[in-house]
Formats: sequence, C-alpha cells, structure tokens
Amino acid sequence: MTRATSSAPSQRMLRVGEQVRAAITKVLQHGDVSDPLIETTVVSISEVRMSPDLKVATAYVTPLGQSDHDALVKALNHHAKFIRGRISRELRNMKYMPELRFRDDTSFENFRKIDELLHSPEVARDLDHNDDDNEE
Repeated sequence: MTRATSSAPSQRMLRVGEQVRAAITKVLQHGDVSDPLIETTVVSISEVRMSPDLKVATAYVTPLGQSDHDALVKALNHHAKFIRGRISRELRNMKYMPELRFRDDTSFENFRKIDELLHSPEVARDLDHNDDDNEE
C-alpha cells in the first residue's frame, strides 16, 4: 500500500519549528551573538519551517527598522553554527540538533503590495461597478 505524500507540514514539524523559533529568539534577545549588526537590530522571527526529517530548520526573519535585510540575513547565516550551539541547551530533548538556515521573510512586503493594490483607484472603481451590478 502506498502512502500519499503531502506538502503540508506535520503536527510534529510545526511543534518542533515553534520550539526552535522560541529558542533562536531567546538567543538573539540575550545578545549572545557578538556581531554589531545583529546586536543593534531588533529581529522578528515570523516562522521556522522544519524539514520532514527535522534536521534542517529554516528561519524566516525580518529586521525591524532596517532597510538592508540581506546584510542581516547574511550575518545570521554566518553565525548559524554558533546559534545552533546556543539553542542546543533549550532543545536538549531533540535527537538531532537541526542545521539552521536564515531567510528574509518577504510576506509582510507581499501583504503591503496586495493592500496597496486593493486600495488603488482602479480596483476601487471596479469594486464599485460590481456593487452597482448586484443592486439591480
């Protein structure tokens, strides 16, 4: 019997991802990473996605108040092994400590663009026409 594969994360992947997110956040808040860019930037970690085998954790980060996201992501990836060692204290119940990868979280930018489009005069005009059609 073949088992259907799903691209959706399992409950275990979601739970472990949240534990890793909390552990990384704690390390960054304590200022354990000695890098001037990381120390002076408030970093929001919106999500950590785990690989199905739980050996790779991809953290989606947004530097608050910074326009250069790439520099922060590069710095975090440079210190990924150090951060991995620090979070091992929090995640000592895991069989394998996941490899950390940091990526820029572009979801907020995407939401902003969609919001701008929805509030543009062209879209508002089309929405008004649809409302008029429904009333007749």
